[in-house]
Amino acid sequence: MSTVSKRRRPDEGKVDKDRTYGLEEGLDLLKSSAKVRFDEAIDVAVNLGIDPKKSDQGVRGAVSLPNGTGRSRSVIAFVKDPAKQEAAREAGAAEVGDDELVAKVAAGWTGFDVAIAAPDMMGQVGKLGKVLGPQGKMPTPKSGTVTPNVAEAVKAFAAGKVEFRADAGGTVHAAVGKRSFDTEKLAENVRAFITALNALKPATSKGTYLKKVVVSSTMGPGVMVDTSAPA
Repeated sequence: MSTVSKRRRPDEGKVDKDRTYGLEEGLDLLKSSAKVRFDEAIDVAVNLGIDPKKSDQGVRGAVSLPNGTGRSRSVIAFVKDPAKQEAAREAGAAEVGDDELVAKVAAGWTGFDVAIAAPDMMGQVGKLGKVLGPQGKMPTPKSGTVTPNVAEAVKAFAAGKVEFRADAGGTVHAAVGKRSFDTEKLAENVRAFITALNALKPATSKGTYLKKVVVSSTMGPGVMVDTSAPA
């Protein structure tokens, strides 16, 4: 049985677990919770009306949030072409390379957040599945991490472009900002994320697609919200 900490009890009491709040109201509720010593991340979790066991109902993608996430990310790039390697470095890639970088990752190095790959590198990068797959860092076309425009992708992901993927329970999680963000900016980010999810609705998914949307802070309670546009 889980217990609620003394610090968190007052915050839990503020939230009606059976109520769906307006998005802005729910975010304001999170921002009014007891403060901690760091700038908490604000996350969104969306339970989808899909069957994750069916290959044609997988949901995976990436979205550039209009106001960023408040966190820069370490990005590496697998590229052969020397000119594109230099462009990736200028765009902010922490590491750029071809065979040597593949070998470094194959040896177990995963000290980065996102891996970008040029299409002509996937023959080699594909062998890194056992290393990158379990961490969700394997480059894929669906998430925009396999692309001929490597420098552009590096810049976008380093600035906070968000990757997402439905888990075994059909739920997608993503960071959408920091507690220090204005409520309006957080709401814009959440709605941009929801728009990206809607665009990826599998054709075979029946019934309600967005079943439940919950926003939470790192140390705060979850708040169920309605993400439709305000009247």
